[in-house]
Amino acid sequence: MERPTFASSPETQGPGPRWVKSSFSFSNGNCVEVAALPGRTVGLRDSKDPGGPVLRFSPIQWQAFVGDLGAE
Repeated sequence: MERPTFASSPETQGPGPRWVKSSFSFSNGNCVEVAALPGRTVGLRDSKDPGGPVLRFSPIQWQAFVGDLGAE
């Protein structure tokens, strides 16, 4: 399984985190976005609910999470 990347164009601009969509995002709106957050954390959110909850990961947790996406 190919791992998603998050190197697309920023979805939000201006002050604050720069959220970007996953490379696996679909045109039907089922998307996740990721951003570098203060305190060296990584945030993950549902693009349909940008004001909703954000999952926060430490750099080590993020690497483990992304690494597990390709595990079978």
